[in-house]
Amino acid sequence: MVKLILITGVSRGLGRAMTEEFIKRGHTVLGCARNEDAIAKLQAKFGSPHDFAAIDVTDDREVKAWSKILLAEYGAPDLLINNAATINNLEPLWQVSATEFDRVIDVNIKGVANVIRHFLPAMIERQSGIVVNFSSGWGRSTSPEVAPYCTTKWAIEGLTRSLAQELPVGMAAITRKTGFKASPFSGAEGDFLKVQYQGNICGKINENRRR
Repeated sequence: MVKLILITGVSRGLGRAMTEEFIKRGHTVLGCARNEDAIAKLQAKFGSPHDFAAIDVTDDREVKAWSKILLAEYGAPDLLINNAATINNLEPLWQVSATEFDRVIDVNIKGVANVIRHFLPAMIERQSGIVVNFSSGWGRSTSPEVAPYCTTKWAIEGLTRSLAQELPVGMAAITRKTGFKASPFSGAEGDFLKVQYQGNICGKINENRRR
């Protein structure tokens, strides 16, 4: 059965790999990223019924306007994947500027909340769907020089667990973790994608539908 899948951060790396894999499997993908050129190339390559837009997830008003367009045309997504993320420049916390710290927080936490805020109500109204928020091994551990990034991924773990408790029966919110070789920043995918998405996320969609 064809699923409607919304993915943020589709211009490169894991987001791009997920987009291509889900389309290959026959699903419809709605995606966004900030890079206008990359988005234009994605739309030209895949065309309708897939839809790609240049959106900054940190801008709540922009996300709201985007959601209105997509929900009116496609309806609520079956699967919402918050993949867009960024990492801080590697340096001790006291050397991280306020601007740099805010940038990581805005993308990795506020961006996720913005997308959930504007798409989830339609999913709840339909009483079905899954929210996947990408976390990291650093969402449950720490390392030097990545304190801002670790902060955001620990936050995503808590946000997702709380959200899962708020959802009605028939819905789910889960985190997925990327390894170093398949991080949104490295651009590597391949076997990781096939294992994680065929075995886990795609399976979760079907599991959810059987409830």
